[in-house]
Amino acid sequence: MRLLIVEDNRALLKSLRKGLQEEGFTVDAADDGEEGLFLAEHNEYDVVILDLLLPKLDGLKLLQALRRADIQTHVLVLTALDAVDETVRGLNTGADDYMTKPFRFEELLARVRALLRRKYQKKDPRLVVADLEIDTVARNVRRRGKDVPLRPKEYALLEFLAHHAGEVVPRSMIWEHLYDWQDESISNTIDVFISRLRKKIDRPGLPPLIHTVRGAGYQLKGG
Repeated sequence: MRLLIVEDNRALLKSLRKGLQEEGFTVDAADDGEEGLFLAEHNEYDVVILDLLLPKLDGLKLLQALRRADIQTHVLVLTALDAVDETVRGLNTGADDYMTKPFRFEELLARVRALLRRKYQKKDPRLVVADLEIDTVARNVRRRGKDVPLRPKEYALLEFLAHHAGEVVPRSMIWEHLYDWQDESISNTIDVFISRLRKKIDRPGLPPLIHTVRGAGYQLKGG
């Protein structure tokens, strides 16, 4: 899942980015409103974490610009503890949730995951495809009751495919959601991770769940 953080406090920005990356997210970051708007307009994000008090372009104007452009990415607003009016304006402008500073990282993480479930219209934090079960909170994967250890990028790819279970997901779409805009990895990296996933998920004797649709992309589905 790919996130954008727009926050002018560089220490907080660095801390949030590091923490979210450690949780398996791909994270882009901007420390002013103009850069944040540019990134949000030119990339597809699952969630934007948006501070309201920003240099160059404030958070409310950034949010207004996104909604006027019909960009429906879920937005989690960060606001000062005493800025109740700003919070109300943010929600009325089109924010999906808000948090007051200071906050606990664990709560922010839970709210981001809740917004992701809302985006994909999922109430249960577990994703189930045939005999494959993914716990998106604990980030555990099991097939037929057996744990499947995955590296962070492998897990991120599998979760993304599971959110689109039954759909053919183009390689370009996978790239947009799993790699940040500064990533210089070559495009066949996706094929490498798909191959690794197959070895771990589609073990000998089990029906395959990961399918290649030639010329179109990849599909996660049961038999």
